[in-house]
Amino acid sequence: MANEDKKDFNAMLNDPKDMPKIKTITDEKSIAKYGGARMYFAPQIEYDKMMKKVPKGKLLTIQMIRKYFAKENGADFTDPITAGIFVSIAAWASHQRNEKPTPYWRTLKAHGELNAKYPGGIQAQKEKLEAEGFTILQKGRKNLRYYVKDYEKALMAL
Repeated sequence: MANEDKKDFNAMLNDPKDMPKIKTITDEKSIAKYGGARMYFAPQIEYDKMMKKVPKGKLLTIQMIRKYFAKENGADFTDPITAGIFVSIAAWASHQRNEKPTPYWRTLKAHGELNAKYPGGIQAQKEKLEAEGFTILQKGRKNLRYYVKDYEKALMAL
């Protein structure tokens, strides 16, 4: 995201727009990729609520949240684009608040990857996770990526 210091992420977090909603898609490639045509759009605040549930020592992935929302709302899948954006909004909103923080650093991308779009980027998320006892692995030579070692063992149940 750009110009984070000029945005009110808490206002964004609490603006449901026209969500929740389910949209039926018709693109055959997308239907095949996601396993169905019913795509769920969850409001931003729902991502924040889910991320707040992750206790110290546990982790969650964006994909787990998406699967949970789809199942709970009778859809085939949850939109991946808005999911990524809304998880970032929840993180930045928490960063801007003085109370009721969301432990966003415990929500990972696919395969336990750290999220560069969180406040402070990879370094800040890495420091927070290491402070909670997690080991962070660096992969790649040019395009460096960071992952939580054995993240699967710490995933919370939904």
